[in-house]
Amino acid sequence: MPENFSPDVHGHIAALMIYPVKSLAGMAVQQARLLDTGLEWDRHWMVVDAEGLFLTQRDCAQMALVQPQLTAEALVLQAPGAEPMAIALHAEGPLRRVQVWDDTVDALDMGDAVARWLQQVLQQTGVRLVRFAPQVQRACSTRWTEGAAHHTQFADGYPVLVTTESAMEPLNSRLAQAGLAPAGMSRFRPNVVLGGLEPHDEDHIGTLQVQGVNAGGGADALVQLALVKPCARCPIPNIDPATAQSHPGVGDALQTYRQDSRLDGAITFGMNAVVQAGAGALLSVGQAVAGAYRFG
Repeated sequence: MPENFSPDVHGHIAALMIYPVKSLAGMAVQQARLLDTGLEWDRHWMVVDAEGLFLTQRDCAQMALVQPQLTAEALVLQAPGAEPMAIALHAEGPLRRVQVWDDTVDALDMGDAVARWLQQVLQQTGVRLVRFAPQVQRACSTRWTEGAAHHTQFADGYPVLVTTESAMEPLNSRLAQAGLAPAGMSRFRPNVVLGGLEPHDEDHIGTLQVQGVNAGGGADALVQLALVKPCARCPIPNIDPATAQSHPGVGDALQTYRQDSRLDGAITFGMNAVVQAGAGALLSVGQAVAGAYRFG
């Protein structure tokens, strides 16, 4: 590790998650390639409405029930009561302007067949699937990166979302006290879940390092993530990923202890991260990690 990196905590990668289509169900994976824009295939596709505006579970909770799979050649979407729909990983299509939050970018339209499939499954007229165009760059806000330039695809704002496995303990304790069933980590849609750390230790970590595996198979690719911005939470964690039913219990519980002064009292859970080193390396469940706290 670089001489100027002095770890304060040690742990491991407990889980890796990717979400190929923004706001559809996620996939737990044992290994994922890290790119400058995040984990490979994460938020690489997005559902948009007839005007090109991104669609999420905030608007259509049924999206939680659409399960993606990745094969060597295709993205396969599955939903209850529907035949699977396959889209080639590198499918081309006409460019169309789409909007995700405040950003407007060109994306590749994936065609009428998958559009009809989504419209039927989601019961939403006019929706279409788009793929992030390889030639496009979507910049992250530099407000939280000390001016450093970083890019992502269709993630909300930053390449990687990091949280701690133990963060579910205080939440589920409060849910139990309220007579509610425990919640799963899948409600929070992280990419990297850290094990062996205290609940919400990610709040205090400035730099996270992982000894990744390089593209040639050698374990000498040092991955360094900067945890830059707390992840403010909308109502999506209230949606049960297994049923698409919403209940305010999770949000109510978070309100009692996760108001974050860094975001003017907004409810936060997890930290957004940017890739400082190691793009192209493979991350794996079980890999050791080290974190240096941010002070000041």
